[in-house]
Amino acid sequence: MRKLIVLVILFITSIQLAPGQGLYSPGSPQDDGRLAASTKQVNQFFRRFNGEESADGTRRYYDTDELYRNRELRGKFINILFDNETSSIQSALKNEFLNDVLSETLPKYINFHNGEWFAEVETTFIFKGKKEAATLFMKLQPEGLGYEWVVDKVSFKPFENIFRKPKGNEKPFLHPLSHEIGFMNLRKAFQENNKPESYTPKEYEPDYLTVFLYEMKNGNLKFDNISDVKFHFFQINNWYFELNQFNRPGFNTGWLISNLVKLGTGDKEVIQKYIYDQK
Repeated sequence: MRKLIVLVILFITSIQLAPGQGLYSPGSPQDDGRLAASTKQVNQFFRRFNGEESADGTRRYYDTDELYRNRELRGKFINILFDNETSSIQSALKNEFLNDVLSETLPKYINFHNGEWFAEVETTFIFKGKKEAATLFMKLQPEGLGYEWVVDKVSFKPFENIFRKPKGNEKPFLHPLSHEIGFMNLRKAFQENNKPESYTPKEYEPDYLTVFLYEMKNGNLKFDNISDVKFHFFQINNWYFELNQFNRPGFNTGWLISNLVKLGTGDKEVIQKYIYDQK
């Protein structure tokens, strides 16, 4: 699935690349040495992207500080917020992104509480005695005087086919005159057919999260472990980027942008479907 997402992203970027001159060349980040420290926390990624942290990382800037959201500081920071070692993001695309978010007339920022970003958490659960992979999609929601992370969607392979409707001539149906016999044919439909979803509307979409929670409450599903976490951002208009954590020697480590896509009409929905593992 991960390879499929990458292929879709590469396809979209290959047909939408536009040459541009960025504030700095993304292929060779201009760093005076103080920016080299790893971006260790996701919250720090927000601050650096927005230019709300000092170059040495020791001080947080607020709107009363002279260098708060300084354009030159942001340009240096954003350059080192890319995975510059292993990603296939092209320099022209990075430049175009930089020109957009660092615009002198309409700069763009990311906001922790503004939605349009979510976490993808790779986990394992024990389902009926067998270890199974499960992907949880988490989002922030307001709660009381603050916010909380909640599970918004789940992708779980054992559930993939349990609600898959038959199609065409294989699909059983209730006769349009069923009402004239008081829907007595429901007895036969539900007793002889193991696909009750056949009798639901075309637009019916199963709620796998509810099934997941139901199995957990019944003791059939037990949490095991977390193997990976990453984040998907759609906050910047006309852009999507993926944030991953890189643990490796050198300066280009921590939470970094690993995928970048300029979005055209309908691209956001296409990428989201792949992320959520929808068919």
